[in-house]
Amino acid sequence: MQKVVGIIGGMGPLATVDLMNKIISYTPAMKDQDHIHIIADNYSQIPDRTTAILGKGTDPTPYIIQSAQRLENAGADFLVIACNTAHFFFELVQKSVSIPILHMPLETARFLQENSFRKVGLLATDGTINTKLYQHSCQHYDIEVIEPNIEMQKEVMDGIYAIKGSNLEKGHFCLSKVANKLIKQGAVAIIAGCTEIPLVLRSSQDICIIDPTEILAKTVIKAANETNKKIQLV
Repeated sequence: MQKVVGIIGGMGPLATVDLMNKIISYTPAMKDQDHIHIIADNYSQIPDRTTAILGKGTDPTPYIIQSAQRLENAGADFLVIACNTAHFFFELVQKSVSIPILHMPLETARFLQENSFRKVGLLATDGTINTKLYQHSCQHYDIEVIEPNIEMQKEVMDGIYAIKGSNLEKGHFCLSKVANKLIKQGAVAIIAGCTEIPLVLRSSQDICIIDPTEILAKTVIKAANETNKKIQLV
């Protein structure tokens, strides 16, 4: 019997919907009944993660834990989180449930290692950059991560906010500019550590874009179909 995946939402509606859509679209299915059983808790009361990490806001951990426990009680066999910065609270949330949680930054790093990427650039929000989630995960696999400097990071945030405001042209301009600078510094691929980034940057001859949500979605499909195996954390 196929496993049930639970999505801890409430931390960026677009990220949650994007992950769900990718799981559905990447699942090999000849009929509706072939699709993976997904349940999601889009808990809108979860406080902002970045402000909490910077010590300026309410700790979101109890709220994320509530969401995780609700999904476990609803029958989820394992959990996933679409939000990048929420993985900063990963260990505490994992301790609160008896089912495994897939770790998106670590799954991304494992994908990079399996595909022989040794040096990558990172485009992400300030929160994801400052928590070092991808940097530490990649370090686990001896992969070097190049971060934007302060000025470049301002351009990244300008690009992300432009996309949120539906100005895709400006978003593409800002993000591709920084991506190309990271490539000149030796990056052979760019991690898109924010849901909005792949909306304007796609893999091309000049820029190889690594989409963590896409990697997580494919990992979910594999984990859900490994019916006779216990899900292994990275």
